[in-house]
Amino acid sequence: MSASSSATGALLPGDPPGGRRAAAVWGIGVAVYFVAVIFRTSLGVAGLDAADRFDVNASALSTFSILQLLVYAGMQIPVGLMVDRLGTKKVLTLGVVLFTAGQLGFALSPSYGMALASRALLGCGDAMTFISVLRLGTRWFPVRKGPLVAQVAALFGMAGNLVSTLVIARMLHGLGWTATFAGSAVAGVVVLVLLLLFLKDHPEGHEPPPVRHAGAAFVRRQIAASWREPGTRLGMWVHFTTQFPAMVFLLLWGMPFLVEAQHLTRETAGALLTLVVASNMVVGLVYGQVIARHHAARAPLALGTIGASALLWATTIAYPGGTAPMWLLITLCTVLGACGPASMIGFDFARPANPPERQGTASGIVNMGGFVASMTTLLAVGVLLDATGDDYRIAFASVFVLQALGVTQILRLRSRTARRERERLVASRVEAVHVPV
Repeated sequence: MSASSSATGALLPGDPPGGRRAAAVWGIGVAVYFVAVIFRTSLGVAGLDAADRFDVNASALSTFSILQLLVYAGMQIPVGLMVDRLGTKKVLTLGVVLFTAGQLGFALSPSYGMALASRALLGCGDAMTFISVLRLGTRWFPVRKGPLVAQVAALFGMAGNLVSTLVIARMLHGLGWTATFAGSAVAGVVVLVLLLLFLKDHPEGHEPPPVRHAGAAFVRRQIAASWREPGTRLGMWVHFTTQFPAMVFLLLWGMPFLVEAQHLTRETAGALLTLVVASNMVVGLVYGQVIARHHAARAPLALGTIGASALLWATTIAYPGGTAPMWLLITLCTVLGACGPASMIGFDFARPANPPERQGTASGIVNMGGFVASMTTLLAVGVLLDATGDDYRIAFASVFVLQALGVTQILRLRSRTARRERERLVASRVEAVHVPV
């Protein structure tokens, strides 16, 4: 076993106890994230309906998701600072109120402009969920369980995506736009009640030390200290490079690509989107177990996922005749399912690089990466589709530009991060030897 793996598996002084109560409290936070993902991805199965409802072209349609992700990405560092300063419960409560109001507003919007404002509000609330859930996990579970807890949280998020592809899509075509989106907003009210009644920031006896806030100077120090760590930057680039291919596919462009370019029925296209989600859930459990036992596997898993997704993406869009066979589309969707779990590896680089009082800030920096890449690609695909007369081959080729950039940065920071982790491990062992017993 590697040194880093041993360190990860060791019991540390002051570790939270974990157990059933931790699982119950953490489960409430995960339920909030689950609902947020349903709301976030509900547009992915309603893209064609939204284009008809608001009478917009591909570029304008992509603006829905771009604005939502722009707000989400822009909020990551502020939310990280808020979580470090205010705690999980307050930030999650605000997030639920905002994303529920956004989903309800989207249901009732009579115009494109109001619908855009509603998606921005939803993105703001959504931005407050995942970092809060990660922080909740570190407060309630031992350090050694960190990778698995994060992957399981992401798994439940993908279950929310599954609800969008299976339930929201059917409701949309059975009940109509307003009833579907307004009805789904009820789930936000339910998790808000659970959150207010039962969620606690940390177990008794494990209160974090008070954070001394010194205004703008404190904020700058938190961000600068997190950014100086190679592990934080590597985590951001891993998240940047791994997450966006599947996010772009699920959030908006997968359904139009499969229906318009691959000439599939909506039902078949929906089944393929479901396959992405199902693959994500299975791979997430595998990656979480592997990384919890062998931290040296983090970079190989991330780079392997990037390479496999790039190969399948290129093969699909370059297939002779322009229409890929079903076996290739199934393989593509299965491999895209690994992108979400691979993006979670970014947090496993940032977590050991930062002390507890900076975990929220560092997680915000990491989480920003994938959503910036997704936002950029969503825009590029929409613009290229309009410019080329809906040529998906050219539009989807934009994926490779961002993957090349991300891989370059991962390779540049990988050895530096490993060296810092070894230095910390040696320092912690020396400190343990000199602590009186």
